[in-house]
Amino acid sequence: MNSLGRRISLQGLLASSIVLCLLVMLVVVVVQGYRGAEAAMLAAANDSARQLGSTLNERAGRLINPAESAIRLLAHDPIAAATDLETRLQRIPVLVETLNANATLSAVYIGYANGEFVLVRRLENPEFKARIEAPEMSDYLVQTISLDEQGLTQGNWLFYDLAFRLHDRREMPDYRFDPRTRPWYKQAEASGSLVLTRPYVFFTTGEVGLTMAMYSLTGDAVIGMDASVSDLAGEVEDMRLTPGTEMAVVGHDLEVIAYPELERVIRSDTQGPRLASLSELNIPALNRLATFDRAMTSPQAFEVNGAAWYGLSLPLASFNQADARILIAIPAWELLSGARRILINQALWALALMGVLILAGWALGHRLGQPLKTLADQVKALADFDFSRPPGVRSQIREVDNLSQVIGNMAKAIDNFQAISLNLSSEPRLDRMLDTLLVNLVDIAGAEAGAVYLGSEDETRLQRAAAFKGEHYPDSFELDAALRQQPALELARRLDREQYDLTLVLHDRKGELLGVVALQMPGATAPQHSLRRFMQELSGVLAVAIETRQLFEGQQRLLEAIIKLLADAIDAKSPYTGGHCERVPQLAQMLVDKAVAMEQGPFAAFSLDDEQRYAFRIAAWLHDCGKITSPEYVVDKATKLETLYNRIHEVRTRFEVLWRDAELDYWKALASGESQEQLAEQLAARQRQLQKDFALLAEANIGGEFMSDQVLEELQRIAGQTWLRHFDNRIGLSFEERERLARVPQQSLPVVEPLLADRPEHLVHWGERKPPVQRDDPRNRWGFDMRLPEHAYNLGELHNLSIRRGTLTDEERFKINEHIVQTLIMLSTLPFPKALREVPDIAANHHEKLDGQGYPRRLDASRLDVPARIMAIADIFEALTAADRPYKPAKTLSESLAIMTRMAAERHIDAELYALFLRSGVYREYAEGFLQPGQIDAVDVEAMLAPLREQGVLD
Repeated sequence: MNSLGRRISLQGLLASSIVLCLLVMLVVVVVQGYRGAEAAMLAAANDSARQLGSTLNERAGRLINPAESAIRLLAHDPIAAATDLETRLQRIPVLVETLNANATLSAVYIGYANGEFVLVRRLENPEFKARIEAPEMSDYLVQTISLDEQGLTQGNWLFYDLAFRLHDRREMPDYRFDPRTRPWYKQAEASGSLVLTRPYVFFTTGEVGLTMAMYSLTGDAVIGMDASVSDLAGEVEDMRLTPGTEMAVVGHDLEVIAYPELERVIRSDTQGPRLASLSELNIPALNRLATFDRAMTSPQAFEVNGAAWYGLSLPLASFNQADARILIAIPAWELLSGARRILINQALWALALMGVLILAGWALGHRLGQPLKTLADQVKALADFDFSRPPGVRSQIREVDNLSQVIGNMAKAIDNFQAISLNLSSEPRLDRMLDTLLVNLVDIAGAEAGAVYLGSEDETRLQRAAAFKGEHYPDSFELDAALRQQPALELARRLDREQYDLTLVLHDRKGELLGVVALQMPGATAPQHSLRRFMQELSGVLAVAIETRQLFEGQQRLLEAIIKLLADAIDAKSPYTGGHCERVPQLAQMLVDKAVAMEQGPFAAFSLDDEQRYAFRIAAWLHDCGKITSPEYVVDKATKLETLYNRIHEVRTRFEVLWRDAELDYWKALASGESQEQLAEQLAARQRQLQKDFALLAEANIGGEFMSDQVLEELQRIAGQTWLRHFDNRIGLSFEERERLARVPQQSLPVVEPLLADRPEHLVHWGERKPPVQRDDPRNRWGFDMRLPEHAYNLGELHNLSIRRGTLTDEERFKINEHIVQTLIMLSTLPFPKALREVPDIAANHHEKLDGQGYPRRLDASRLDVPARIMAIADIFEALTAADRPYKPAKTLSESLAIMTRMAAERHIDAELYALFLRSGVYREYAEGFLQPGQIDAVDVEAMLAPLREQGVLD
């Protein structure tokens, strides 16, 4: 009963020839109906377009014909025979009435054979009226050119109101115009009849129009009129066949005479306003239509940018002398919208009929419907993206049974493919991605085992990167030069067994070898061609995913290498701070690991994911990147007088001068007859004092922990001594030194100078290098809040020697502190991805204090997160314990931690983190790796933390 031979064919039961014929008939009816409607629409469009052309011709005639009649009447007016200006002015009312009777006219004028000229113009354009400074009540302008008794040209402008009362009469000596040179005059004189010029833009009114001219029948003169055709644009707009129809009236040279958007018709260039060419309108449909034959008897179909259009080109008889025509382009999708509606209606009827046929077949399919319903439920589950339901339909119908098996296999394949897609898109690590991916590939292919091999950069070796039940696959194998393009053959040779292995070679986008996927198929037969093709296509996606992750890992390694290179460069820049940028990240990482591992206490909720850990590590390496801008001689300043060199030698030379001066004074006094014994005693006393003074000055130059007021007074006394300079101090200098000395008045040599001095040239002004660190600086977009010294540097000798603690002046200390400003500025300019957006803040906040008195932005505890606080502790501890600073001896562990305890008590650093730093043993672990043995002494952690508990800053 269930054997394959006894099953009934589903096709024999459900394939009905009657239904098929009806469906074919319905399709034919729908298609033929659509074609008929399309032809009717085109015929109607042709008729409408031609009627539109006739209407537009008739309306153009209504614009032009009254003006033609008016000029023919003026041809009989005696104004053409008038020989003097006053006689002509008596006929001006006739010209005014002509203008008033024809709205299309903008000007009427007469040019005489002797070069004289009369023009009447309406003053309707406010801009033009203001430009010629016309009287406020004037409505007409009469422009005249006449000849006086000596034959000289005279220009006059007369301004009239609506009642034709004269308001102003101006002599215009610069008004020069010879009508006989104008095209309208020449054409009318040559023709003897009415002539029309080609349309153009009137300069005065900005309207589009043409000039009509006719030789007078009463005198030797030519009468002309400027007639506007701008109203044609409105006519064209009103007569569009569809909303998307494009229409334009163009002349012989495709200059645009009328278009619905009039502002696009008029263009300006160096010669004044002109008509735009059709190409300048930038309407592709009209541009294409203009290339067709001018005589079109029916709409012609064409395409523009992939869209279908129908076009017509009709002559405009009213502008026959301008050879004008009307271009009409209709979008096919709008023209045939009615045909589409008919098609939709017919299709709806066809669908309704198909529904009836389906209902008729329902009864027949009901008996066989139960297996199909079950199968449909499984398909619906697939449609709902549920690929876990196993197929369980068994049917006597062969096609249903086969379909059930196919759907089951498809669901299994889709489920695995979905898992592969999810794995490729979400798993960042290459090794874990390959393990999961291989399991799904084995399941899809129905394989028994599999392995993934990835190639080396030189493509000489393949290394096993993942395996699933594939212990028999070799760990790696080399590729001979002849087999580099066929690594699958080498793998098959290495395996040398009866099972068949489906091997997929992986290549990157450049065609270079990435690796090989090997799937052990059951038995010794090759898989179906369709399966092999599917797996090969899938291998392309796998290759892209592998290459993408390798590129990402390579870029990540490159970024870290560049960052470490920058940190190493900063450390190498100064022999005294070498290793700081390397040690701080290691110490910070040790402390952050302890904080993340806390399950109880204040840091139980603190955690960092992989991306946040990576961002913290990058910030730690970059925390002092701004030091690349710090001058070495400031960072490494070991004595107070040191700049690029130790200026104690220069001061000692002055003492040598005073020593020699004392000896010279001795010999001079001896030569003058004074007592040798007394002089020798004075010389010895003077030299002893000089030795003592220099020793005190040299001791002050070293820079101890604190300088007393007594030493400062002694420095002032020593500085008050003078010596005599005979040589010019303005030669042999750098440009910067000369610039500073230029502000100081020059003295005549020899010059008496103090032994130590703070001279004006010792002050280095900020100039354009002033950093934006003050809160009110408009350039300060980072929120800096630092006190800026008045000068960039103060090299004054007494100023430097008077430093009470250390070797740095306020200006130099700011320059060192400025490195954190430059760190934030530099890092803020980098396009960090979203996962690294916090790097600038973490790196730049390690000099901030919880009490808000740090720098560079005075952030308080509410704005300092745990990573920033960790960075502060790591930076301070490394600096305190470093043994490579020129200005202090190396501190022991207990000394360093005592200082940090005071800082925690004063809320400079986080007390809870500091306690974790001590109790977790991070301080000692770091000390054993980086401190000198003599620095590592005993530390009582709880005794060190006791003051913090007493002050209530630590629980």
